[in-house]
Amino acid sequence: MILSVSRRTDIPNYYSEWFFNRIKAGCVYVRNPMNARQVSKIDITPEVVDCIVFWTKNPQPMLDRLDELASYDYYFQFTLTGYGKDIERNVPHKKEKMIPIFQELSEKIGMNRVIWRYDPVIFTNQYTKEYHLKAFEQIATALRGYTEKCVISFVDVYAKNKKNMELLAPYEVDTTELLEFSKKIAVIAKDNGMTVGSCAERIDLHECGIEHNCCIDKNLIESIIGCKLKVSKDKNQRQECGCMESVEIGTYNTCKNGCKYCYANYSEESVAKSCSQYNLESPILCGTLDEKDKITERKVKSLKEQDSK
Repeated sequence: MILSVSRRTDIPNYYSEWFFNRIKAGCVYVRNPMNARQVSKIDITPEVVDCIVFWTKNPQPMLDRLDELASYDYYFQFTLTGYGKDIERNVPHKKEKMIPIFQELSEKIGMNRVIWRYDPVIFTNQYTKEYHLKAFEQIATALRGYTEKCVISFVDVYAKNKKNMELLAPYEVDTTELLEFSKKIAVIAKDNGMTVGSCAERIDLHECGIEHNCCIDKNLIESIIGCKLKVSKDKNQRQECGCMESVEIGTYNTCKNGCKYCYANYSEESVAKSCSQYNLESPILCGTLDEKDKITERKVKSLKEQDSK
């Protein structure tokens, strides 16, 4: 199986010690976000985990412990944008802190295993097309030689982020402007040795030099692990999403990055309540198990094709 760590929260940044404890234990428990009393027990030993996909804005807490993952294959989706504290409240200074951390991670594990995410792109009176192009170029130049790929997306509004998005007063650009913007992004990336993919976008940016991306990428994973996988598209994601099926171990309402566009948190209060339950030794993230929970052992297995060399 492919392990997602995590679309729902920033485990590398805030819960890496818990995660390493779960790696040592060889299993993790995950509560069903649609039915709180349903809990899955998941085997996460190297025998069944083909690859781990980490999603983060700051993997620094993991950098000195990567040797504990020696039995696993993995790569990072690393979000690094041009936004300030008004949008990404708790993300450290990009130029002073995050770019050097990105570079350090790349040097440790290889540039092919660190994907740069410049997403989501939000257009406001402050964050104009011109602003984004300048910020993108500055970051791309700094990351030249540290990554091979960048992923972009344009912001989506959900029930959970609608109020915050309205406060930012974003505006949409027409298709012609969006295509022109995307072409410029692709040129900047190419000039810095990178390809660009789009994440779950309805608009086709192929003519701009931007491919439809798979964040949980079968081809990339096969190149990392050195064999073929028998894996299908994830039916639980949006139609436009190209990701392969994976097992998610995160918990909603636990990310402390404070991003205004976040779809994974209801409110600051819900995050504070969830985080108050954080226990390094708990088998479930930011929660506890009790006698009312219905625990089911999820059937998981390696997806490696048996005849792969």
